[in-house]
Amino acid sequence: MTCMGDALLLTLPVLVPFLGAALALLLRKHPAAALMTGLAASGFVLLASVALLTRVMVDPRVPLTVFGGWPQGFGIGFSAALPGSALVVVTALILFAAAIYAIGDIGPRRRRGGYDALMLAMAGAMNGACLTNDLFNLYVWFELALLAALGLLTIDRRPAQIDGAIRYAAFAMLAATFILIGVGMIYGMTGTLDIRTAGAVLADSPASVASAVAAALLLGGLMLKSGLAPFHLWLPASYHTAPTTVAAVFAGLLTKMGFYALLLVMVVIFGVGRGAPGGAQLTPLLGGIAALTMLLCVAGALGQTDMRRILAYHVVAQVGYMMAALALGTRDGVTAAIFYMVHSMIVQANLFFGAGLIRRASASWDLTRAGGIVRREPLFALLFAVPVLSLSGIPPFSGFWAKLFVIRESLDADMAWLGGVALLAGLLTIVSMSTFWSDACWKDARRTSMRAVPKSGLVAMALLSAATVVIGLMPQWLWSIAQLSARLLEGQG
Repeated sequence: MTCMGDALLLTLPVLVPFLGAALALLLRKHPAAALMTGLAASGFVLLASVALLTRVMVDPRVPLTVFGGWPQGFGIGFSAALPGSALVVVTALILFAAAIYAIGDIGPRRRRGGYDALMLAMAGAMNGACLTNDLFNLYVWFELALLAALGLLTIDRRPAQIDGAIRYAAFAMLAATFILIGVGMIYGMTGTLDIRTAGAVLADSPASVASAVAAALLLGGLMLKSGLAPFHLWLPASYHTAPTTVAAVFAGLLTKMGFYALLLVMVVIFGVGRGAPGGAQLTPLLGGIAALTMLLCVAGALGQTDMRRILAYHVVAQVGYMMAALALGTRDGVTAAIFYMVHSMIVQANLFFGAGLIRRASASWDLTRAGGIVRREPLFALLFAVPVLSLSGIPPFSGFWAKLFVIRESLDADMAWLGGVALLAGLLTIVSMSTFWSDACWKDARRTSMRAVPKSGLVAMALLSAATVVIGLMPQWLWSIAQLSARLLEGQG
C-alpha cells in the first residue's frame, strides 16, 4: 500500500475530470462558465499528471493502491507504473490543447448540450484505463469512455452523426463482448484479475486450448478498439462526422488507448517481447496484421479528398506501425512501440486541429477546394507543417525517430520484411501528406475571400507542435522512458 499523499496524487487524474464533468453538467446552461470549468479542469489534470510522472521517475516501483478494502486482484486497484503514468501526461496535454482549441470551435449550443461534461468524463475514463492494474477494471474504463464518446459523436444530433455513432457503437459492443469473455477465461485459468499476477501464473503453466482462445478473443476485441485491419473500416466512417475538436481527441487518444491495452495484454499476460512460448507463437500473426494495416490504410488515404477521411486512414496506419514494433517480439520492439504511441498521439490530434482550421478558412473539407493559406495565414501554415512533416517521418521531427526505431529494431530482430513494409508505407505517407499540405496551403485559393483562423486554434496547435519538436530534437529522454516502461512491463524493472 502507498502513503496517503501518493494515493491522492495517483487518483487526481481520474477524480478531477469526473468532478469537473459534474460541475460542467450543472453549468451547461451557462456556456461561458462551462467553458472555464473545462479549461480549468484540463489544466489542473495536466499539472497533476506531470507531478505523478515526476514522482514515478524518482522511484519507478511506486506501490499500488487498492480501494474498498478488497485484496489485490479483486479490489479497484490503481498503479502509477510506467508506461501508464507517461500516457496520462500525454492524454492530459492533448485534452488541455483541445480545451483551448474548443474556445473557437465549440459554440454555446454544443456546450449547452453537455460538451464539456462529456469531454471531461471521457478524459477521466481514459486516465482510469491507463492507471488501473486489473483486467476487469480496464474493460470498465473503456466502456465508460465509449459512453462519453458516443455522446460527443452525436452532440449535434445530425443524421450523419447518428449513422457514424451506430457504426462506432456496433463495433465497440462487439469488441466489448470479445474482451469480456476473454477476461472471464483468464480469470478462470488464473484465479485473479490482476494483470501481472495473471501473467505470472500463465507463464508457469503449459500452453492450452483455453489460453489460446482467450488470447484470440482479447486480440480480436482490442484490434477492434484500435481499428487495426481488417477491422478498420468503421473508423473513417465514424470520425468524419464529429466536431473537429472531438475528432482530434478521438484521433489522438481512442485508438491509442486500445493499442495500449493490447500492448499490456500481449506483453504482460501472454509474454510477447519476453521470450515466452505463447508470445513467440503470436508474433507472426501480429506481424501480418501490422503489415496489412500499414499498407491498406495508407493506400486508403491516397484515394480520398475529404481531409477528415484522409487523416482517419492515417490514424489507423500509424497504429499499424505500433503493432509492427510489438510484433518483433523483443524488448526493444516494445520500447519502439511505446515511443511511437506517444509521438502518434500528439501528431494525430494536431493534424485534425489543422484540418479544422483549413476547413474554417476555405469553408470546405474537400482538399480540391482549399488553397492559398500560406499567403493568408503564414503562421498557421508553419504550425501545420510540423505535424505533417512528423507524420511523414522527416527529420528532425518526432516521426523520424519513431519510424527509424521501428525499422532499426525490425532489422535487429531478423524481420527485415516487416521493416521493408514500414518503409514502403512511410514513402506512401510522404506522398499523401505532401499532397495534403500543398493542396491546402500552397496552391492558389479557389475562393476570393477566406475566413481568418481563430487565435485559440493557433495556440492549441503551437502547444502540440512544440511537443513534437522537443521530442524530435531530444528523443533520448522519451526513449529512456520507453525503455524503462518495457522493462517494467516484463517484470524486470
